[in-house]
Amino acid sequence: MGGIGIWQLVIVLLIVFLLFGTKRLKGLGSDVGDAIQGFRKSMGGDADANTPPQPQQQAPLTTQQSQADRQA
Repeated sequence: MGGIGIWQLVIVLLIVFLLFGTKRLKGLGSDVGDAIQGFRKSMGGDADANTPPQPQQQAPLTTQQSQADRQA
């Protein structure tokens, strides 16, 4: 019985929304997200480090073929 139930959390969130408003909470959330992202970058563990880098596609070198086609 010492734990926090779902209704207590709902009441606390409702009070927080009433006190601060949604605009201020949205700004606070984005600031916290930017701070966490900056912390991860400074620690060397970027958030995108788990995904492999995408290889860049290069156009094939066909300058000799296109020049031969123009002359023909």
